[in-house]
Amino acid sequence: MKAIPSVDFSPLLPEPGEGGGGSSRILIVDDEERIRAAYRHLLAAEGRLIDDCGTGNEAQRHLERRDVDVVILDLNLPDFGGLEVMQWMVQQHIPTAVVVFSGDESIDSAIRALRHGACEFIRKHDDPQELIDTVDRVLRRRRIEREHALLSVRLEHSERLHRFLVDHSPDLIYTLDRNGRFIFVNDRVQALLGYSREELIGQHYSLIVHPDDLEHARFAFNERRIGDRASTNVEIRLQSRTQGVRHFENRTIVAILSAQGLYAATDGPANLHFMGTSGVARDITERKKAEETISFQAFHDILTGLPNRTLFKDRLGVALKQARRKNRRVGVMFIDIDRFKLVNDTYGHQEGDELLKSFARRAASCLRSGDTLARQGGDEFTVMLPELGSGDDAAVIAAKMLAELRRPFRIAGIDFLATVSIGIALYPDDGETPESLLRNADVAMYQIKGRGKNGYLQYDPSMQDGHSRRLTLESDLRTALATGAQFELCYQPQIRVSERRTVAVEALIRWHHPQLGLMKPDSLIPLAEETGMIAALGDWVRRAALRQLAEWHQRGLHDLRLTLNLAAKEFEGQDLPERLARDLREHAIGAELIDLDISESLLLQDAERHIDLVKQLRNLGCRITIDDFGTRHSSLSLLRRFPVDSIKIDQSFLRELVPHNPNATAIVHALCCIARSFGLRTLAEGVENDAQMRLLGELGCTDMQGHLFSQPLHALDVEGFLRRGTLPASQTRRRQ
Repeated sequence: MKAIPSVDFSPLLPEPGEGGGGSSRILIVDDEERIRAAYRHLLAAEGRLIDDCGTGNEAQRHLERRDVDVVILDLNLPDFGGLEVMQWMVQQHIPTAVVVFSGDESIDSAIRALRHGACEFIRKHDDPQELIDTVDRVLRRRRIEREHALLSVRLEHSERLHRFLVDHSPDLIYTLDRNGRFIFVNDRVQALLGYSREELIGQHYSLIVHPDDLEHARFAFNERRIGDRASTNVEIRLQSRTQGVRHFENRTIVAILSAQGLYAATDGPANLHFMGTSGVARDITERKKAEETISFQAFHDILTGLPNRTLFKDRLGVALKQARRKNRRVGVMFIDIDRFKLVNDTYGHQEGDELLKSFARRAASCLRSGDTLARQGGDEFTVMLPELGSGDDAAVIAAKMLAELRRPFRIAGIDFLATVSIGIALYPDDGETPESLLRNADVAMYQIKGRGKNGYLQYDPSMQDGHSRRLTLESDLRTALATGAQFELCYQPQIRVSERRTVAVEALIRWHHPQLGLMKPDSLIPLAEETGMIAALGDWVRRAALRQLAEWHQRGLHDLRLTLNLAAKEFEGQDLPERLARDLREHAIGAELIDLDISESLLLQDAERHIDLVKQLRNLGCRITIDDFGTRHSSLSLLRRFPVDSIKIDQSFLRELVPHNPNATAIVHALCCIARSFGLRTLAEGVENDAQMRLLGELGCTDMQGHLFSQPLHALDVEGFLRRGTLPASQTRRRQ
């Protein structure tokens, strides 16, 4: 932007004596005191200041102050004459009016006085009234000159200010003649369009108007109207010298169109002659960009650039109207990326965002030019397929998309095979409104997820029963949490095989649904996590299990430890350690008897905050176990930083653990070695047979859990299991 120079706009007012002030000052110069006194008496009046002196030197000192309006000067002075005084005044540019009042009656003296700058010549022997009238006349003339000087200064100031404002205006200000040619344009045109003022003067306005806007601009640039009917806020595009297009707002306001000499009066003010058009063009390029950005963001997903839910529904509504007129089909696909939460939990949200953008590009490549791919939010996308010939066309596109996804994505430096679950709904078979089609496609998508994911399925009315069942289950779970009466805890023993004793029991929840019967954790926990009720469910489990452990301690099972599972959602709040400590105090249970199982994914999500929370839990005295260790991609450096006591080997590693399978054996052996190197206890879950137990023992796994030893037991059966003597914890009485 061009810098605005520093300009002084203060008006240059006349100095004192040149017109300022309300009083008039008169100087009487005569060598006779009595004459000076007589003059002062004659000329005295309100608003007059009268000084007098008797020599030329004294007169010069008075006049140097430049505040004397009229000097009454005698030509014959003791030191030097009045003519020399007037000559000195000319040299010093002193504008004081001179009235010569002399006793010399010769015409030559009068001529010399007038030639030296005197405005009047009066003889001393004339009527005194003549002197009075002459001074009055000169003072009136001086007042007129002073007012004229002030008006001139103010006019010059106004012109300078107006010229500055026009030349440095951020807007383009122009004037056209009656033929549309520039007769004035300010300097802003060079910064905006690259033309100098000289280049545009005499040129037609069409030189700077975009060709497509010429017809639209013609009315504004040839505007003849004035007042409220004049053109205003007409948006056009102007071309720069390099042919670049810039958006402008041509604002021809009343004051400019009617007041800058565009109409001239001929033969009186009633007859006005059109002279041309004046206007202002304001650059709104940046505003247009901002409006376009805001408009784009209102209807598009910022991450992927795809249409958002609002724009998708609008396009779908339009497509359905066209389909009704043409009797055509419209397909809607609801897409969910399988295991996307795993990517976010394992590699972080930045890598998850990259996966979403890469998926959006691949999915778009599978669609036709008229199809619309939109992001609903999270890992959910929708597709609109207009102009379908048959229902099978949507299935063909879904199959093409699944085939495209067989190529892995590059995530965090490794190949990740992403799969999707796709639900399809067709107009008019599965719905006639955008809402019903989206809802039914969503239902079909959840159906394919329930069948193993990585596939597509078209909506069928029978699916609605399953969808309604899920909503009913959510409501039932909320009701069950309010009372807690439908839940029951079972406890699965954890065995130290080398000592043949139970070291702990893991609390596992069961839900006795009033209509559906017993629901195990495999179905209950995902429902609670998906509906956001997992933290409340965890609170119920913790309080109920601690209450049961307190009862067992009262019955003499003092060394029995309790294992509690903590969901990732429970770490979102900062008060988990305080809540656990409060529950332990309420039931008088020492924290050293509590094992807390945390997911390995916590090592990857917001690790610093979770490390701090885990330290607080461990400082209470609890032991920390990493559950399902080895199923994620946590680094050993994070394992070293987390204050943990044990790792739990996931049962997926045990399924193929047989004597002659070296691969499975090597994995479990590596996990046990990692645990030993960090000084951690190992626990294997899902031990089903003697061969697995023997191999785990040989590989260095100390503790085990599984159906080989016991299924999850009701609270009443736990005490009997421990007291039968096969693996009794009460006999050893040793603290782990």
